Amino acid sequence: MTIDLLGSVFTFIGGLGMFLYGMNVMGDGMQKAAGSKMSSFLRLVTNNRLLGVALGALITAVLHSSAATTVMVVGFVNAGILNLTQAVGVIMGANIGTTITAWMVSLNELGGAMKVLQPSFFAPLFVGIGSFLLAFCKKKKSLVGEILIGMGFLFVGLTYMSGAVTPYADSPIFAKAFAVLGGNPILGILVGAGVTALLQSSTASVGILQTLAMSGIVNTSAAIYITLGQNIGTCLTAVLSSTGANRNAKRASVIHLSFNMAGAVLFGILMYVVTIVRPDIAYGSIDSLRISMFHTVFNVTNTVLLFPFASLLVKFSGMVVKETPEERLEEQRKTEEEVGLQLDQRVFQSPPMALEVAVMEVVHMGKMAEKNLRLAVDILINGDHDRIKDVSKNEEAIDVMNKKLTEYLVQVNNLSLNERQKRQVSNLFYSVSDIERIGDHAENLAESAQYMLDHNLQFSDIGLEDLRWITGVTTSVVTSAIAARQDKNMEDIRKVSKLEDEVDTLEEEMRDKHIDRLSKNICNPSTGVVFLDILSNLERISDHAYNIAGYVKDEM
Repeated sequence: MTIDLLGSVFTFIGGLGMFLYGMNVMGDGMQKAAGSKMSSFLRLVTNNRLLGVALGALITAVLHSSAATTVMVVGFVNAGILNLTQAVGVIMGANIGTTITAWMVSLNELGGAMKVLQPSFFAPLFVGIGSFLLAFCKKKKSLVGEILIGMGFLFVGLTYMSGAVTPYADSPIFAKAFAVLGGNPILGILVGAGVTALLQSSTASVGILQTLAMSGIVNTSAAIYITLGQNIGTCLTAVLSSTGANRNAKRASVIHLSFNMAGAVLFGILMYVVTIVRPDIAYGSIDSLRISMFHTVFNVTNTVLLFPFASLLVKFSGMVVKETPEERLEEQRKTEEEVGLQLDQRVFQSPPMALEVAVMEVVHMGKMAEKNLRLAVDILINGDHDRIKDVSKNEEAIDVMNKKLTEYLVQVNNLSLNERQKRQVSNLFYSVSDIERIGDHAENLAESAQYMLDHNLQFSDIGLEDLRWITGVTTSVVTSAIAARQDKNMEDIRKVSKLEDEVDTLEEEMRDKHIDRLSKNICNPSTGVVFLDILSNLERISDHAYNIAGYVKDEM
């Protein structure tokens, strides 16, 4: 190997490294800039499969990696946030989103012969401006700087890769290699899949193919077969990620693989027919712009054709990954809380998404505490004492969620987040603590009901009517606070403030009235102590609900 050839290899590897680094830096900056706008979209996806396609495309356009998006989808399915039918849409969208980087690579050719119109000409300037913004500016401008640096490195890397390959464009070995790949669909697809599996990024492997195409050494049929293989190779990351996940997560990776393979077979057959009928087109050269066009047409067409058959893809995945009798029994054994809390670290691929999952689980925990409060109130008012043990069981589940969510939030806080997102993580920490305290007070109410039963005590009609009133308002405060956390609705926050004031007023009035009844011997002193303790617990519950709404207001 001559020094010149060795230097070209080093230059190509260095260019590839800068290209990959640029993608990562740009993607990280775009995630921070997108923030809650991207993550809040996740809630819409759970109700609309078509929006799932849009979300998949959006995440992949930001991450510049369909493999990373699919790994997250496996995490969402494993956590029970998305079902398989919804996951199909996100996976299809991921394939469309991955074409964005291919178009960025082909921008140099769109610039034509005029170098001043080519992004690579401005790439050093992007890095310079981005570094300045990152060093001397804060918040939003520093994010712009991060994106510019990533974009600059991406195009500088492409320039190095292209420069390393250009001197060997006329080499017979390249012409022969691509002629073989262009005439053998299976071999071409295997090469594309192999390179993508090795890099674990179809975006990077497509970029390499486009760089070679810029030098005019790639023929059309070879480029198409390799591109089809790249779409299959990108599935390997998701397949590996599903190892150790639950059954549905494995099925999600099977859906991704079968979806891309179906498209590869269809387009592979069409290209093979073109090779026979029009060899002049098949073996003619192709540029990076046309590769981008084919990559987009393939993924969009594949999505349009297979989108109506999403349910069939789900059924097929069920045939491949079957449910064992042991798994069926395990699913039946699980409680609602165990099913709901399955925080999956795969979602850390995208910090905004990981944060949104945290919000969703905090809301889930809040609804559990609200449900337990309603149960405790029902026991207290209506005397359904057989269900007291259910309150204790639910409180144990809430305590488990408190521990797991706190650990998860610590990990989220260590991710690459902007200032607003870090503040939201802090507020979620506080919210988890307040929700756990609501659960504790609900258990106290159930214990008061047990004490009344054990000592054969009963409230007076007036006392019972007061309890119905204040427990109803307190429950409404908690419901509105959890709704505010879920939807960030200012109307819910105002409602919490109004109802919390009402609880404070009622607690003070009822305490005074009850003490007056005790002084007149109208009420049993033992019952009076329980009544006052109940009022105290209800007032504290409303305070914690008010805190939760206040954290949400702080984020708006």
